[in-house]
Amino acid sequence: MRVWGGHEYEQDNDLRMKQFLITVAAVVTAFVLFFIGLPFLLLVTLAASTKPQTPSEVALSIDLREGLTDQSLDDPLAFITGEGLSTLEIVTTLHNAASDPKVKSLLIRLPEGGMSPAAAEEIRNALREFRAANKTVIAHSQGLYPDTLVAASYMVGSAASELWMQPNASLQVTGIASESMFFKRAFEKYGITPQFEQRYEFKNAVNPYLYSDYTPAHREATLSWMGSIYNSVLTNIASDRKIEVGKLRGLLESGVYSAGAAQKAGLIDKQGQVHDAEEAVLKKGGNQIELVDIRDYAKTMPRSSGKSTIAVIGGEGAIMTGTNGSSFNSDPMMMSDDVANAFFDAINDKDVKAIVFRVSSPGGSDTASEQILSALQAAKKANKPVVVSMGEYAASGGYWVSSDASAIIANPTTLTGSIGVYGGKFAIGDGLGRFGVDLKSVHVGSDLSQMYNVGTEFTPEQRASFSKQIDETYNEFVARVSKGRKLPEDKVREIAKGHVWTGEQAKKLGLVDDLGGFYVALAKAKSLAKIPSDEHVKLIKYPNNRSPFSMFNKSVESANSGLKALSLINWAMSDPQAKAALREMSQARLRAQGANVLANEPLQSSSR
Repeated sequence: MRVWGGHEYEQDNDLRMKQFLITVAAVVTAFVLFFIGLPFLLLVTLAASTKPQTPSEVALSIDLREGLTDQSLDDPLAFITGEGLSTLEIVTTLHNAASDPKVKSLLIRLPEGGMSPAAAEEIRNALREFRAANKTVIAHSQGLYPDTLVAASYMVGSAASELWMQPNASLQVTGIASESMFFKRAFEKYGITPQFEQRYEFKNAVNPYLYSDYTPAHREATLSWMGSIYNSVLTNIASDRKIEVGKLRGLLESGVYSAGAAQKAGLIDKQGQVHDAEEAVLKKGGNQIELVDIRDYAKTMPRSSGKSTIAVIGGEGAIMTGTNGSSFNSDPMMMSDDVANAFFDAINDKDVKAIVFRVSSPGGSDTASEQILSALQAAKKANKPVVVSMGEYAASGGYWVSSDASAIIANPTTLTGSIGVYGGKFAIGDGLGRFGVDLKSVHVGSDLSQMYNVGTEFTPEQRASFSKQIDETYNEFVARVSKGRKLPEDKVREIAKGHVWTGEQAKKLGLVDDLGGFYVALAKAKSLAKIPSDEHVKLIKYPNNRSPFSMFNKSVESANSGLKALSLINWAMSDPQAKAALREMSQARLRAQGANVLANEPLQSSSR
């Protein structure tokens, strides 16, 4: 870089300093990886082989304000960063704690906003089981405020022995609301043309790009699942609070309650600070009682044991082909290779008599979904029944992977169905042209090779070809459901069309067999495997990513990913063309937010 003035000289120095710092960071990362690798492995091995001691008396604590995943994530650095909470961990730990004489009580802190209704429902049932063992549950809230699904948080609190609220807080559980953004007018203004096919009118994932308001089908389907969830939540709250449903609905929908007014109306039991609630749960034991986080208590629990073994295979997040490996993406993903291999591991384990497949996914790749479904079918052919336990949602591709299970169990508020397909692209050539960018292409072979070019709209031939592909995927989806659920194909087509159903609705339609959570699914698996209902079973998680060597490998992969990222940053900081591209991306970010990102790769047909 030539220096023509002091300003550029300062920029050059800044750039060199950034490069120096990045290089130092990369070297430090490499040294850390090399020198702490063996101690890390020894530390993890030691942690895996020893269990902390449980105090003589325990009051458990759960803080739902931290947020929930459906299943525990395999984080190799969790001992440093802290482990997250999962619905399954809470449910299984409370199930065991109910029969542990050391555990006397439980404090559960509620989020101020909403939470997944299906997760709330499963936790509610676990709290009821815990209370049935003559153990006290105190729920504490610092307020319940307007949010799409705040009613679900209130449902969890209502299942407690006592529901407390901070004195200056308020209770605002007036219903369920959903707000959507529609981009049609913005796309028209900036020359972006969404080109999508959807099967059929209820497959509304792309509607925000195509319309300026809810279509009749979009509105109908959304109000349908919202109404079903709301009625289910109100019924549960009314049962736990011992208030008639109609009266409860009238009370909640009448407006905002201060903590005092809520207590007077019978919507909460007490007012108090969280410290007061902690003191209350500790009074349920003797002088030696200690407040213990549920994750710490879970580490002290003995492993399940029994004459028979049932495998538990987890799948959470978007369904994609490949393997998870390691990345900086904290969102869970259901990777087809990982899940399929887990099935085959369970098939090859002669001790495994049945499989519980926990699914919590909004869908994803139809190819990945088919790979997982094929592995599930292989387990059935090996005479190992597979029972699907649906979590927060098992929709679209999430239903595809579940469709041929020996039995499907869903919570009443699980979102499932969405048997449909969409796909397409954004044509942004006109929009780029308005900013002086000309997008041109060349090709060899058929004109169909340019089908996913983002500079132009589909030609009639390309649109026909793409539409045919969407139809084929949709027909395959319908056929899978028809065969797996033993439903006439005409019946499946009637209830498909991309329509989302709650678990309660899906049971009436024949898409699920029974309503309930993980332990209902486990009981069904025992029944299908002809294991006596009162017999204890050994539960084994597949894939087992928590072995010391597996966790160490994940930490190595994470470090390698970090080094690659640092190298990329170093290149971007030093290459003039890369810097120019980064500047352009930054400037264009607000002009084409979303469309550019989506258009960088072809958007193929998806069962998501």
